Amino acid sequence: MKTGIWLALAAALISGFANFLGKISVSVMSDAVLFTTLKNGIVASTLLGLVLAAPYLRTRIQVLTKNEWLKLIAVGAIGGSLPFALFFTGLQQTSALNASLIHKTLFLWVALLAVPFLRERVGLLQGSALALFAAGNLLVGGFQGFRYTGAEAMILGATVLWAVEQIVAKKALATMPPALVAGARMFFGSLILAAYVLVRGNENAVLALTGAQWLWTLIPSALLLGYVLTWYAALSRLPVIATASLLVPASLITNALSAAFVARTPPPYVAYVAVSYAIAVIATVFAMPKTTVSARQTVGATM
Repeated sequence: MKTGIWLALAAALISGFANFLGKISVSVMSDAVLFTTLKNGIVASTLLGLVLAAPYLRTRIQVLTKNEWLKLIAVGAIGGSLPFALFFTGLQQTSALNASLIHKTLFLWVALLAVPFLRERVGLLQGSALALFAAGNLLVGGFQGFRYTGAEAMILGATVLWAVEQIVAKKALATMPPALVAGARMFFGSLILAAYVLVRGNENAVLALTGAQWLWTLIPSALLLGYVLTWYAALSRLPVIATASLLVPASLITNALSAAFVARTPPPYVAYVAVSYAIAVIATVFAMPKTTVSARQTVGATM
C-alpha cells in the first residue's frame, strides 16, 4: 500500500507540471487535436515498445481472454481518445488553473461511480478527506468562479469520461498488469484519434511543424508517459477513490507554477490550501483498508 501511495503522489506531481506546460504547448500548436494525437501516439509507441520488450508481458498478451481484450479496448476508447481531444481543445481556450481545477474534480466523479459499480465504501474519515480536497480545490489560486464557457464544458466532459475510464481500468487491473492496461489505453486511444485526424484531412499539417512545435510536443509526451505509468501502477494497488483523491494536490503545483511564471504574484490562501491537502492526504491514507492489493495483482505490478 505504501508504494501505491507514493506512486499516486508522484502522478499528482507530474500532473501539476503537465497541466501548466500543456497550456504552453497548445498555445504553440494551432491544432489542439493534432497536438494531442501526436503526443499520445509518441507515448503509445513507447509503451508498446516497453510491453513487447518484457517477456512476461508478451506472454500475457498471448493468453488474454476475449473479456480481457474487451476491457482493454474499452479503456482505450473511453479514456485514451475523446477526452484528450476535449481537454486540450478546452485548455487552448481557458487558463491552465481553471482546467486543472475542473480536472481535479475527478475524485468526486470517481467516488460517485465507484460506490455502486465497485462497491467501494466512503466512511466518515474518507468523506471528510473528500470534503477537504473539494474545499482546497476551490480555494487554490483565489478561485473566483467559472465563466461557464464551452471550453470549460469540454474539460468537464473529458473529466467525466476519465472517471468512467477509472472504473473500467480498475476492473481490468484485477487480472492484468498495469503496464499492459496503460499501453492499451494509449494504443487504442491513439488509433481512434489518428482516424479522426485522417477523416478531417489535416494529417499533412505534421510536415509543416517547426522545431519549436515538435519540442513542445515531446515535453508533454514525456510527462504523459510518466503520468500514465505511475497512475496505473497506483490504481492497481489502491482503491480507485483514494487514488483519484491523491491526485488533487496537483492543482496546488499548477497554481504555484502559474503564480511564478504567469501572474508573478504569490498565490493567495496557499498556506490554507497546503494544510487542507496535507490533512486530506493523511485522512485518505488512514481511511484505506490495510490490504488493498491481492496476491495476483502484486505479480508484475512494477511492469
